[in-house]
Amino acid sequence: MIRALIAFLLLALPAAADLPAWGRRLEARSVRASAGIWDLQTGKLLEGYETDRALVPASTTKVLSTYALLKTWKPDYEIETEVWGDLRGSTVTGDLVFKGAGDPLLTSERIWLLAEELKARGVTAVKGRVRLDQSAFDDQHFGNGWENTSANTTPPVLPLSVNHNRDRGRLVSEPERYAVDTLTRILRQDGIAVEGAAVEAGEPRKLLGFRSPPLRDLVGDINKFSNNFMIEMLVKRFGGGTWPQGIRQIQAFYSTMLGLGPDKVAITDGSGLSKENRLSARTLAIVLRAAWHDFEVGPEMVGSLKIIGGEPFRLHIKDPALARRIRVKTGHLNGVWSACGYLQTRDGKGHVFAIILNGECSESDVWDQIRAWAD
Repeated sequence: MIRALIAFLLLALPAAADLPAWGRRLEARSVRASAGIWDLQTGKLLEGYETDRALVPASTTKVLSTYALLKTWKPDYEIETEVWGDLRGSTVTGDLVFKGAGDPLLTSERIWLLAEELKARGVTAVKGRVRLDQSAFDDQHFGNGWENTSANTTPPVLPLSVNHNRDRGRLVSEPERYAVDTLTRILRQDGIAVEGAAVEAGEPRKLLGFRSPPLRDLVGDINKFSNNFMIEMLVKRFGGGTWPQGIRQIQAFYSTMLGLGPDKVAITDGSGLSKENRLSARTLAIVLRAAWHDFEVGPEMVGSLKIIGGEPFRLHIKDPALARRIRVKTGHLNGVWSACGYLQTRDGKGHVFAIILNGECSESDVWDQIRAWAD
């Protein structure tokens, strides 16, 4: 089945045809492009320009990361944050330890639910303090290649992180202290007394396994809001706690699944923050077509993309002519604009498209071509 799918996807994507007017205008401005539109069913290239040229893809990288995770872990996959302590009666005699595992959505609202679950298990007091166990990940807190990027507001990636390591939208300078303070405050406000004493305790045991939302929901947040922190948390977990292994796992997935080797999936992170990443329009199209034809996880992957004219939150693109005809993942860094996804033409035909631009370009350079393809 997989081998047949690989043959179908690769043989159905012929060499790029010229897109002379648009391509020449971009090249004249020293903008490098890789772009194309393919028939969604047959894979026939309808129009393209340098479809095999590997460029910096920005956040369209998330298409590859999230599909690999969905296919490997499956949409109902959950991540468990463990809570440990020496519970005697209704009191934890020592410290209450939260063992992080990479839940990327451990927010204050969900910590309230965690506190309620502890109370339901009979916990009313903690003699000691709240402590964190961060042993699930290694000590690398920032991704490779993030030094030379326009995204300088990315928080450190730790296995237990509260509110994306932000407080009222701003990065916190001491994320672990912030996590401890937030956990302690919410426990106390919910009726669990945390005394903070330095006391001896017996052997701790697992009191609770608090599960994350299912992967299908996490991927939806990642792709619709282009959440860098969340996908990097998952990539590190995918690699057993290390970024390099997580990236190798993604590359191995595509090498086995779609015959796309590391030369085609040349990435150093999962979010697209790194300008060391290199992808082509053809690679993005192959992955998107695979997702579309994947009965097992395709609906979750397709549904995770932004719908032009169909979201309850504001989008940059507000063209009524494109409403509900474009499902897209966009990307932007300094000197990079990109977009890829699915579109339906006015006559109802479905296509897959990808555009990556590197140079002195703008968002309108991308969307002018998408509009032309959508007519």
